[in-house]
Order: sequence, then C-alpha cells, then structure tokens
Amino acid sequence: MAEHSQLRLLQQRRFMPFFLTQFSGAFNDNLFKNALLLLVTYTAGGLLGLSVDVVVNFAAFLFILPFFLFSGIAGQVADKYEKSLVIRRVKLIEIGIMLVAAVGLWFSWYPLLLVLLFLMGTQSTFFGPVKYAILPQILSDRELVGGNALVEMGTFVAILLGTIAAGVLMGSAHPQRVAAVAVVVMALLGYLAARQVPVTPAGNAALNVRLRPLQETWRLMALAREQHSVLLSIMAVSWFWFMGAAYLTQFPNFAKTELLGDETVVTLLLAIFTIGIALGSLLCERLSGHRVELGIVPLGSLGLSVCGLDLYLSMPAQPVAADWLFVLTDAGYRRIALDLLGIGVFGGLFIVPLYAFIQQQTAKDKRARIIAALNVFNALFMVISALLAILFLGVFGLSIPEFFLVLAIMNLVVAGFVYQQVPLFALRLVIWILSHTIYRVRHRGLENIPEAGPVLLVCNHVTYMDALVMAGAVRRPIRFVMDYHIFKTPLLGFFFRQVQAIPIGPYRKVPDVYQAAFERIDQALDAGEVVCIFPEGRLTQDGEIAPFRNGVETILRRRPVPVVPMALRGLWGSFFSHRGGPALTRLPRRFWSRIELLAAAPIPPDQASARTLEEVVSKLRGARA
Repeated sequence: MAEHSQLRLLQQRRFMPFFLTQFSGAFNDNLFKNALLLLVTYTAGGLLGLSVDVVVNFAAFLFILPFFLFSGIAGQVADKYEKSLVIRRVKLIEIGIMLVAAVGLWFSWYPLLLVLLFLMGTQSTFFGPVKYAILPQILSDRELVGGNALVEMGTFVAILLGTIAAGVLMGSAHPQRVAAVAVVVMALLGYLAARQVPVTPAGNAALNVRLRPLQETWRLMALAREQHSVLLSIMAVSWFWFMGAAYLTQFPNFAKTELLGDETVVTLLLAIFTIGIALGSLLCERLSGHRVELGIVPLGSLGLSVCGLDLYLSMPAQPVAADWLFVLTDAGYRRIALDLLGIGVFGGLFIVPLYAFIQQQTAKDKRARIIAALNVFNALFMVISALLAILFLGVFGLSIPEFFLVLAIMNLVVAGFVYQQVPLFALRLVIWILSHTIYRVRHRGLENIPEAGPVLLVCNHVTYMDALVMAGAVRRPIRFVMDYHIFKTPLLGFFFRQVQAIPIGPYRKVPDVYQAAFERIDQALDAGEVVCIFPEGRLTQDGEIAPFRNGVETILRRRPVPVVPMALRGLWGSFFSHRGGPALTRLPRRFWSRIELLAAAPIPPDQASARTLEEVVSKLRGARA
C-alpha cells in the first residue's frame, strides 16, 4: 500500500463518490455566492437602499453566520446517524435550495437570494462535520493523510473553479438565467454522487440531538478542550484559515494597486495560490511516508513566514501596468508569483497533517462534533481576519505588502506558541529531518508491535540517536528508558524530557533514580503504553551486542506484558556511534547511513529472560553492525 500514490483512491468506490460530492458542493457554494456578489455589484447597485460594499459584506456575513448558530447541532447529527445517509439528506436540501435560488436568479429577486445565501451556509454547516468525520471510517490509517490531501486539494480547486465560473457566467448574454441553470445542475450532480457514498456505522447512535443552537455551539468548545493537543491542532488549522482568508481577500486590491494589474492578474494570483495548496497537500503523503506525520507541520509554518517575508521584499519599487502574461515573464513579478505559490505549498504541508491528526486522535463517537468545533473556530478566525485587515489597512494605514509582512511575523509568533505548548510538533520535525537527511531508514516487522495495550520493546544500543530513529518509525508513542546522564545534556536532554523518557542509573550510584525508574516503567505499562529499554545499559563500544542485563526480568516480574525484540543495524560507524572514539569528539566517518530497524514476533513474558532476548536480538541483527 505504501508504494502507491494517494491518487489511486480516486479509482475506488469507497472514496471517489465522496470526493465528487464534496467537490461539487464547494464548487456550487462558490459559484452561487460569487455569481450573486457579481450581480449585486454590477446590476443591482443600491439594493435595499444600501451601498454595494455594505451589501457585499452583509452577504459574506449571512453565509458565515450559520457556522456559529448550527455547528453544535450539525456535529450531533453527524455523530448520531449513519454518515452516508446524512450526506444524501444534506445534498437533497441543497437541491431544494438551488431550485428556489434558480427562481430568484431568473427573476432577479435579490433579497430572496440573500436569504438563500444564509440557507446555503446552513447546508455547508451540516455537511462540514460529516465531510471530515467519515474519512477515518472509509480509509485506513495509512491512507488518512492521502485522503485528507485529496479533500483539501479538491476543496481549493473547487473554490477556484467556482469563482472563475461565476466570472465567466457574467460575460454571457443572460447571466442570471445561465447561473440559475448551472447551480441546479451542480446540485443534482452532487446528489447523484452522494448516492454512491458507502454506508458507514453511526458514531454514537445513542446520542440525543438537542435543538439549542447557541448552547450546543458553546458545548462544542468544552468538548474541544478535552484533549490539549487536539485543541491546539484545531487552533492551528483555524490560524491557517485566518491567513488564507487574509490573503484571498486582499488579492483584488493587491493586484490592482500594488502590481497595477488588470482582472486577469487577480485570477492568476488566485490560481497560483490554489495550485500551491493543491501541490502542498498532495506532497504531504510522500513527505510523511503514508502516516500522520506532525514533523512536516513546523516545516509548513516556517515556509509560510519565509515566503511571506520574501513577498514583502520582492515588491517592485516602480510597478508597471501588467496582465497575467507579464506577471509570468517579468523576473520581478515572477518572484512574487513564486512566493504566492510557496505560501500555498507550505500551507498545504501545514494543514493536511493537522486535519489527519485531529481525526486520528478523536474518539469515533465524538469525532463529528470535534470537527464541528473546528468549523466554528475556522469561521471565528476568518471574521477576526477581516476585522484585523480593516484595522491595519484602514485605521493604521498600512499598505497591503506591509500587511502581508505583519501576517508573516504573526505566524512565527503563533507557531512558536503552539510548538511550545505541544513539543511533539518540534520533536517530530527533528525526527523527520534525521530520517530524511543523515539516516535512510528501512524497517521490517513493525506490524509485530501490538496496536494497543502495554508492550515492552528491547533493542540493541548503538548511538545517541537510536531512540529518535525508533520513535520516527514506530507508529505508537514510545516511553524510552535512558541513561540519566543524557538528561543533563542541553539538546538531547530537552528532547527526551519532552517525550517523557524515563531516566535510569546504577543502583550503587543513584539508588533513588534507579528505583524511581522502575516505578515509572510499571506505571506506564499499567496505563497501556509502549516502553522501550536498551538492556545492554550503554552504547556499544565495539559494534557488538553486549550482554543483556536483568532489568528486563525485574520489569516483567512486576508487570507481565508481551516483549517485542528489535534490532538496529547499519548505525555502527555513523556520526553518533562510538566507532573511532567517543561520539562528538572526532570527525565523522560518514554523514549519512542506510540503516534498518527490525522487529521479531512478541515473546510471552514468562519466556522473556535476558538471555533469551539477547539471543533473539543478536540473531535479528545478524552479522552486520
């Protein structure tokens, strides 16, 4: 499975109908919304006695308001009922809304269309939770990142195409009537696709749906706070939508006033930004190795700020009149285009793993409500983004490039706060960098590690990086038992403390540390965690496996759990090994290594003596150190 691209999901019935359903919905939302805004702007000025600017912003408010009002109820519905049924019902409602919208468009009844915009926002509110909650049920864990990548790609491409289609329709002889037919056709196509979405079990059939809009939305906030790492991930996703809304909103003015571009430049900037997000989303699966890899999230956030800073620095001192072709051919303008492409790419790297992490870490019976909470935060952050743009651009008088610079700096501050609160992000980045630079890791037999429940891992000890290599390969979080001296080193000590490694030392020298280590090991196993020890007690000095100490037997007498023997090979002679003298005190023999991590079948606790485990690990590693 790991050898295939996520694009193969588009060939499978369990995913393709769902993809087409969500794609058509996003396309139709933006087709209807942008067609209405363009019609109001160019043919219905002064609607209801209000200025065009007021009507346009009021329309945006009507579309986003349902997310605050009905997300709590939408999350309950998606958790309680079978999700393909919910999807079909929501798409049927979309057909009804669009039939009425077609009448309003045909006869230019704009007040009715504004009401329908509120209903379209409501329909989107109910589709959002089931859209993301269904993915972990129709995809395997190794497909989750790829599936989310396709959904994000499809969503942004649909937004782009819907926006462009609305503009194209305005050029027709009868734009209202063409738009009326188009929105109904798209709604029908979406429903036909929804009929093919596979049936999935209900998340929590016993859940009571309470029809209290504001109260239930508030209850979502409490639900989201139950897991700190999930809450911080939700906030990070919403921050992306904050930045995305800020960029997208400013593109028309940015193209017109800062680049002196025509209408084609606005479309080009939107297309470049969207293509970037699509490319970044699809790149996630390859970079993450078909797993939920939080290590590329800091990479994405750093790239967002670097490209945002360069966008500010690349602004021309004397802009000239430009069309889309000039932007692509002029060196200065092309740099701006590449920066926007980079912001999109790094945005995709940032958001896709976070969506997958939220889905994976949330219990099935409340997953849709957590996604609903995410939608509320997204809507709130986009509103704040608009208010902040008014403050900086209107009150403080910043230029749009200066506003983009402020966003880049704010992004660094927000990212630093998130990674300080959840150090797992930064730790996974270090592991990801190691496994994609100085180490090329292959692994075999890791399926022998149970997916749940307590288990003790034993492995040979070659370098200071052994724990990081294992943490990067094994799916489950591991509590490593490490020499207490390592915790005194500035860098490694910081990382091992963040992953809650357990310090241990000789009983004769530090009896309190020794006894506390076995207490913490027992508590971790009792809690169903994975614990890893290196029974040699120290790094190998000659590349050979030293005799295993009996600490493993002490652990198993207190807490009998399965033991999985593991072996690292290919690390001897690498920079962090003791070959040629103590590591870090000599020049390295090589800067990168092809290494292997192997795991044998679990051994019952009553058979897992130190001698037996040493023999299994030695045989597993073989002659190659």
